[in-house]
Amino acid sequence: MPSPSLILTANPHFIDLAWAELARVQPSAQRVVVLADGVWAVTAVNFFTLAEQWRQQPPIFARHICPVHLALPIAGLAADVPLLAEVVGTDMAAWLDDELPFSVQTRLLADVPYKPFDVNTAVAHTIQQQSSAPLDVRQPAQILSIVVTAEAAYAGISLAAHNVSDWAGGMRRFARQPAQISRAEFKLLEALAVFQIDLPAGGVALDLGAAPGGWTRILRQKGQFVTAIDPAALHSSLSQDKNVRHLRLTAETYLQQPPDRFDVIVNDMRLDARYSAELMAAYAPYLHRHGCALMTLKLPEGDGPGGSRQAIIEQTRAILNPVYTIAGARQLFHNRSEITVYLKK
Repeated sequence: MPSPSLILTANPHFIDLAWAELARVQPSAQRVVVLADGVWAVTAVNFFTLAEQWRQQPPIFARHICPVHLALPIAGLAADVPLLAEVVGTDMAAWLDDELPFSVQTRLLADVPYKPFDVNTAVAHTIQQQSSAPLDVRQPAQILSIVVTAEAAYAGISLAAHNVSDWAGGMRRFARQPAQISRAEFKLLEALAVFQIDLPAGGVALDLGAAPGGWTRILRQKGQFVTAIDPAALHSSLSQDKNVRHLRLTAETYLQQPPDRFDVIVNDMRLDARYSAELMAAYAPYLHRHGCALMTLKLPEGDGPGGSRQAIIEQTRAILNPVYTIAGARQLFHNRSEITVYLKK
């Protein structure tokens, strides 16, 4: 096959929408081969032009991109690691800016007898022998991406800001905490990180559809005083927290009181995206002027009788736009059939 220009990654259920995002800004792009579910090799694309456009206006569904500067045949054996260290490490060292910290990020898309860490360590060691660029795996400014399939390894260097996500494949990981209530906590943690949201110290937060309380727990961890709205019970670990007020009401009923005012409103309810947006629009008057909101929009895995996914998104935008600024929208790694939307007053 022709050597790809870049590798595009998205949730497999939304890869077609990610492709549409790419095609809108790079109409000449061609899909060369599917490397794995949700991972495509793409050619006829100017990586820098695309990456700079997406840095300024991030896509919703494309989770990660990385350039391909080198394609290397491999055997899928342990001997791949020293080969990658020698060839990729040597060739790519010259591409690095000596003044910027770098990291190596490896993704394995085939069953091979080594781990990403093995490749990262070996390649980084070679680079450090030939380049003065400092290694910094936590906050790299430039990333050497290596994608390994059963037959080939693809490598390329880019600025971390140009990969859409600075995590390999956009797969942002969080350590499970002993007090964790639900997997949904990762969604909120990822949203706060991706949208670079700093919650106000001692802020007042509203969690709509809070049960069992995962998002409430994270909000409390971030120093917020939380009103949790849900007819169902919260996890027992929250029952003794004097800074959590649980009202066993529906979000619709709480609107009739009227509600208090809040610095933060979050909503992860399993509702039709358009109805959920209508609820958030109704709560907009109760968000302080400096406040922000986060909500998940539940989407079907494919277009169907309820409308196309893109049409549903546009309809929710039309509902939200009169009362909020949509500051960001992303299909995050910890999302499933949904996107997360960041709103400002």
